Amino acid sequence: MPHDDDPYSLGLGTSSQEDLGEEVEKTNTELEKLKRQLDLIERQKVRLDELRRRQDELDNGREEMINKLTRALAAVEREYEDAQHRLQQLAEIQNSFTQHLRYIESINSKAWGADELPKELSMALSAIDDARADFVKAHAKLGERGGAGGDMGEDFGGDGEFGEPMSFTDGIKNGFAFTLPLQITVVILFILWMIFSTGK
Repeated sequence: MPHDDDPYSLGLGTSSQEDLGEEVEKTNTELEKLKRQLDLIERQKVRLDELRRRQDELDNGREEMINKLTRALAAVEREYEDAQHRLQQLAEIQNSFTQHLRYIESINSKAWGADELPKELSMALSAIDDARADFVKAHAKLGERGGAGGDMGEDFGGDGEFGEPMSFTDGIKNGFAFTLPLQITVVILFILWMIFSTGK
């Protein structure tokens, strides 16, 4: 029989109270277990979210760099081809200028005899014309791009504006000035040839 003066007995016997205590303890144990599982699940969720964020970062970075590197590589290849073409042009110009310079420096009008003077004069003047023509062509080629052409503008008789074409009048003036010493020598030798020819 329950005791009327025990408000917590709820009409339960001692055995029933013990069973209830065990149930409460069992429930608390289950709650602790669920809390641990929930904590584990939360940690797994955080880890998976971090992995997914890093995966998205990888995918975005990969796509970005593929696009950038593809465009950059195409630009580098174009620059490389232009550089190779530029080097080929410079090599051709160097070879041409070297040959012209060696021949023109080897011209010794004082060593020409009276008989060979007309032929030697024609060859020398032709060589000067060829050198001048190649010189103008090189000026135009190197002037197509800024780079080295701008640095060599003064060496080509310009004012640093390498790409600016020379006028026809300026070309005549420069050509005349360029060959003036040779023209004077030719005139003198021609006069001497006439004198010697007349005296024979």
